[in-house]
Amino acid sequence: MAALEGNRMKDLLLYIARNLVGNPDAVSVTEVEKDGELTLQLRVAPEDMGKVIGRQGRIAKEIRTLIRSYAQRTGQKVSVDIVD
Repeated sequence: MAALEGNRMKDLLLYIARNLVGNPDAVSVTEVEKDGELTLQLRVAPEDMGKVIGRQGRIAKEIRTLIRSYAQRTGQKVSVDIVD
């Protein structure tokens, strides 16, 4: 069940990121599970990094909030890392 929920969160993150960037084919998400916490590592094209982070990190913060609130409903601990 946890793997299924992880996939749903991964799909949600992919959906959000692909709709923000200019190069949606370059978006990828890697799942890393450590100590009972799932980390979703988001990668985008270098030229799209600013679109995902936003001014003063506002968009990145909202993405993390959305994913965290979805994870709370499933009882999981999830974090989102934006990796370059």
